[in-house]
Amino acid sequence: MASGWHFKEDATPTPGEVEAMVAVLEGRHGAWAAEVAEFFSTLHSLKGDAGRSWAWAGVAELVRRRVAARLAEPSPCGPDPEIKT
Repeated sequence: MASGWHFKEDATPTPGEVEAMVAVLEGRHGAWAAEVAEFFSTLHSLKGDAGRSWAWAGVAELVRRRVAARLAEPSPCGPDPEIKT
Protein backbone atom coordinates (compact mmCIF):
# COMPACT_ATOMS: atom_id res chain seq x y z
CA MET A 1 0.00 0.00 0.00
CA ALA A 2 1.46 3.35 -1.02
CA SER A 3 1.65 6.15 1.50
CA GLY A 4 -0.01 9.47 0.68
CA TRP A 5 2.73 11.32 2.56
CA HIS A 6 5.29 12.93 0.27
CA PHE A 7 8.40 13.52 2.34
CA LYS A 8 10.13 15.89 -0.07
CA GLU A 9 7.17 18.19 -0.76
CA ASP A 10 6.59 21.56 0.84
CA ALA A 11 4.54 21.11 4.02
CA THR A 12 3.49 24.74 4.38
CA PRO A 13 -0.27 24.69 4.99
CA THR A 14 -2.65 27.30 3.69
CA PRO A 15 -4.61 29.32 6.25
CA GLY A 16 -7.69 27.31 5.32
CA GLU A 17 -5.88 24.03 6.00
CA VAL A 18 -4.72 25.31 9.39
CA GLU A 19 -8.30 26.33 10.28
CA ALA A 20 -9.55 22.91 9.19
CA MET A 21 -6.98 21.09 11.33
CA VAL A 22 -7.85 23.27 14.32
CA ALA A 23 -11.54 22.46 13.88
CA VAL A 24 -10.83 18.73 13.58
CA LEU A 25 -8.54 18.68 16.62
CA GLU A 26 -10.99 20.68 18.74
CA GLY A 27 -13.83 18.41 17.67
CA ARG A 28 -11.99 15.18 18.35
CA HIS A 29 -9.77 16.10 21.29
CA GLY A 30 -11.54 19.04 22.97
CA ALA A 31 -9.41 20.67 25.65
CA TRP A 32 -6.42 18.55 24.58
CA ALA A 33 -6.34 19.90 20.99
CA ALA A 34 -3.31 22.16 21.49
CA GLU A 35 -1.36 19.40 23.21
CA VAL A 36 -2.13 16.96 20.40
CA ALA A 37 -0.85 19.49 17.84
CA GLU A 38 2.27 20.06 19.98
CA PHE A 39 2.83 16.30 20.05
CA PHE A 40 2.81 16.16 16.25
CA SER A 41 5.08 19.20 16.10
CA THR A 42 7.59 17.51 18.40
CA LEU A 43 7.32 14.20 16.56
CA HIS A 44 8.15 15.80 13.21
CA SER A 45 10.94 17.84 14.79
CA LEU A 46 12.55 14.69 16.20
CA LYS A 47 12.26 13.04 12.79
CA GLY A 48 14.04 16.00 11.18
CA ASP A 49 11.05 17.42 9.32
CA ALA A 50 11.22 21.09 10.28
CA GLY A 51 8.51 22.16 7.81
CA ARG A 52 5.86 19.86 9.22
CA SER A 53 6.98 20.61 12.77
CA TRP A 54 6.52 24.31 12.09
CA ALA A 55 3.11 23.70 10.52
CA TRP A 56 1.86 21.74 13.55
CA ALA A 57 3.26 24.40 15.91
CA GLY A 58 1.15 26.93 14.00
CA VAL A 59 -1.92 24.75 14.47
CA ALA A 60 -1.25 24.56 18.23
CA GLU A 61 -0.82 28.33 18.41
CA LEU A 62 -4.13 28.93 16.62
CA VAL A 63 -5.92 26.48 18.95
CA ARG A 64 -4.61 28.43 21.95
CA ARG A 65 -5.63 31.76 20.41
CA ARG A 66 -9.15 30.48 19.82
CA VAL A 67 -9.40 29.19 23.40
CA ALA A 68 -8.24 32.57 24.72
CA ALA A 69 -10.78 34.37 22.53
CA ARG A 70 -13.59 32.11 23.76
CA LEU A 71 -12.61 32.69 27.39
CA ALA A 72 -12.57 36.46 26.85
CA GLU A 73 -16.13 36.49 25.46
CA PRO A 74 -18.85 37.55 27.88
CA SER A 75 -21.20 34.81 28.96
CA PRO A 76 -24.52 34.80 27.06
CA CYS A 77 -26.25 34.29 30.43
CA GLY A 78 -24.66 37.36 31.95
CA PRO A 79 -22.28 37.55 34.88
CA ASP A 80 -22.34 34.84 37.51
CA PRO A 81 -24.34 36.20 40.50
CA GLU A 82 -22.12 34.21 42.89
CA ILE A 83 -19.00 36.11 41.80
CA LYS A 84 -18.58 39.44 43.55
CA THR A 85 -16.50 42.02 41.72
